[in-house]
Amino acid sequence: MSDTGVIHDIGYQRYDGPRLGRSAAVLALYVHGLRASFGFGRSAKAKIFPWMVAGIMLLVAVILAAVRSQTGQTIFTYVQFDDQMAWLIIFFVAILGPELMSRDIGSNTLPLYFSRPLRAADYVAAKFAAMVTAVWLLLGVPQLIMFLGAAFTTDDGAKGVWNEFLDLAPGWGYSLLWALLFSSIGLLVASLTGKRAFAAGGIVAIFLLTTPVVVVLSVLPSSAANHMAGLASPMSLIAGVGQWLSNEPETMSGLDLGRFGPIYGIEAVCLIAACLLLLLARYRKVAAL
Repeated sequence: MSDTGVIHDIGYQRYDGPRLGRSAAVLALYVHGLRASFGFGRSAKAKIFPWMVAGIMLLVAVILAAVRSQTGQTIFTYVQFDDQMAWLIIFFVAILGPELMSRDIGSNTLPLYFSRPLRAADYVAAKFAAMVTAVWLLLGVPQLIMFLGAAFTTDDGAKGVWNEFLDLAPGWGYSLLWALLFSSIGLLVASLTGKRAFAAGGIVAIFLLTTPVVVVLSVLPSSAANHMAGLASPMSLIAGVGQWLSNEPETMSGLDLGRFGPIYGIEAVCLIAACLLLLLARYRKVAAL
């Protein structure tokens, strides 16, 4: 009996095309994440929730624009619009975070991502950028509709349009802050489990469980505790930053910041950075396996 092996040609060929490298892999992962955020390339069932949330927010924006154009009354400013849509954003992030992170864990595709040339930092950056873009679009597009409704009905011509844009720009910046903070928290929680239901519940729980803490701190006899009560919850933290940056003594959030406005800004930046660093450490550990 011969020990000589036989090599069978089954038709596989070497890839002779261009090798695009890390940048193309990061871009592809970002585009895939952004498309998945709104259900593109997935089943009709996957499109129901994100487009339901988007539809509600667009409908509210159209109503606000119509009221503004007919009566000249501003019900919500661009910044206040974000605050009023807070709970919709929470549930959107609770669904999107597990879709971007937990699915890869549950399907065991991470070893394929990290084989080469993609690195842990590339993976985190692409997923974070995709989620930030999705959340920002969810807030920014309705704000654009509100702007168009106000700009095309102004009586001051080009000057009125420009003044309205100067009101819109801080609103878009505020929306970006919402996207950065909520995305960093959502992705970090979702990266801890491959069970999407558990990840979604964990994300919602963070916001639900921290809200009563704000209420308790706000009624304490200490004025310092009252001023810093908003630091205990991501939602009130962002509202405090928006209130501080807009120089308004009190917004619809009902927060009284006192002289602690800069503390809100510092905590927001530190919280985003901490979540991203923990997320990077998590996937560096995975990539090293």
